[in-house]
Amino acid sequence: QVQLVESGGGLVQAGGSLRLSCAASGGTFSRYVMGWFRQAPGKEREFVAAISWNGYSTSYADSVKGRFTISRDNAKNTVYLQMNSLKPEDTAVYYCAADNQRITITRDYRYYEYWGQGTQVTVSS
Repeated sequence: QVQLVESGGGLVQAGGSLRLSCAASGGTFSRYVMGWFRQAPGKEREFVAAISWNGYSTSYADSVKGRFTISRDNAKNTVYLQMNSLKPEDTAVYYCAADNQRITITRDYRYYEYWGQGTQVTVSS
């Protein structure tokens, strides 16, 4: 059973930065496509970014492109989300997720089998 634990959330002013981490255990991390999703109060869960098993391919939501960067360290079983130029509309609970069935990146949360508990990111204006 794969376990994912996020960290790094918090309160930051608009224009600031945060770096989220997601540590994986209990599986073969280097085989998984990894994704970050977020959910704001009253809204559906939305795709933020994803990265292929080897880190060579990435995908971003248009709303975060150019501001967020996803990366991974397979030696540390960890995926990261560097968030710069944060905006109040980035406020949400951020979740990391693992897809161990596919090689290519998907933005559809339904294809991710394992999820972390989430970490709150709050951006004040």
